[in-house]
Amino acid sequence: MMVSSQETKLVIITGMSGAGKTVAVQSFEDLGYYCVDNLPPALLPKLVELMKDANNTINKVALVMDLRGREFFDSLFDALDHLAESDWLEEHILFLDAQDKVLVSRYKETRRNHPLAPKGLPLEGINQERKMLADLRGRAQYFIDTTNLKPKELREKIIGKYGEEKQKIFSIHFLSFGFKYGMPIDADLVFDVRFLPNPHYVDHLQPLTGLTKDVSEYVLKWSETQKFNEKMLDLLSFMLPQYKKEGKSQLVIAIGCTGGQHRSVTLAEHYSKHFSNQYITHVSHRDIDKRKGH
Repeated sequence: MMVSSQETKLVIITGMSGAGKTVAVQSFEDLGYYCVDNLPPALLPKLVELMKDANNTINKVALVMDLRGREFFDSLFDALDHLAESDWLEEHILFLDAQDKVLVSRYKETRRNHPLAPKGLPLEGINQERKMLADLRGRAQYFIDTTNLKPKELREKIIGKYGEEKQKIFSIHFLSFGFKYGMPIDADLVFDVRFLPNPHYVDHLQPLTGLTKDVSEYVLKWSETQKFNEKMLDLLSFMLPQYKKEGKSQLVIAIGCTGGQHRSVTLAEHYSKHFSNQYITHVSHRDIDKRKGH
């Protein structure tokens, strides 16, 4: 059960020590997030359960998770996998980094020791930390290099990205096309459905398009189509939230058959209708009128 009618958001702030996590968490406080500094990853599932509680009114949380809790750090990926299964929660990883020479300079200015090299040189700790955070860096949805940023500029970047008025609307555009006329150059994903039964070889269906009921029913009735649709919808149901989380504002999904008239048109319409109750969807048919006689 969701905590409210609003979307519940969890931002995990992580990255290199000295890269600006303190400024970042203060920025999220300014945006109205409930903030927790240095949460051990092992406690993350428990926090998520508290956020899910029907009596909880907190729907925006920002956590700082770094190597100060390194004895728990190995459990972070298990916790992130657990989050990915929560369809009521939008989680986002913000990774902060900076060039080594800048990080060293910041440690010298503050006269602090690196947490991984309390008795050694800061650069030794920085190198070790980079290796430990390499996998997490690749999993982040948003990355900020603070090398040349002043604290005010970092704050502006975070507010610009995560402020309510700046949130992007995510939409999906389904595009049908014919391979005989070339691949679409603006597609993010392309699927080939030329293996499905072809209405082109049925005399009374040949002059029609996938926008008609007769062609649509013909394409969708076959067991091959039904099994393909089952797998396709399952795949897209997994992928679409990931693209949205990554920050894309629009995803173009192209469905191709031989001429772009029957099968691809039917399926583009079918998928657009299926996801229209979850996302803003658009559908267009690039080659529907290029058949002979048009």
